[in-house]
Amino acid sequence: MWFLPNLFDESLGFCESFVPVISCEKTKDGQLMYRVGVFVAFFSFCYWAVTQPSEFDGFVKGQGDFIKDLYAGTLLSDMSQKDKENIDKPKMPSLEDLLKKLDSEDEEEKELSEEEAAEALLNSLVEDSEDIDDEEEE
Repeated sequence: MWFLPNLFDESLGFCESFVPVISCEKTKDGQLMYRVGVFVAFFSFCYWAVTQPSEFDGFVKGQGDFIKDLYAGTLLSDMSQKDKENIDKPKMPSLEDLLKKLDSEDEEEKELSEEEAAEALLNSLVEDSEDIDDEEEE
């Protein structure tokens, strides 16, 4: 019994090489080794292709590990433990935080007043130079 008995017959056309699919007659001399070699090579390749892990297997394993970690709660949290424990407590600033905020506002006001003083000085210098220019023109 032969699978594709006319496959190696060079006198036939392409389509006739595949007819009949199975044959129970004796083949020509010298084709037995070729047919056994093709048979072994074909099924060896099929076995190798089936047993190789694909990239998809890695993705499935990674997704399974992620889901296990997600439900087990072992993933890194975006909240600290302190925040988790104090989640129901109202968030009010402490006295120290309020005092620091007041001090920083006072310092900003001082900086603004110094900036304003510097700007006033520059404006007075510009006005004085304009007055001097006007006097020279007269």
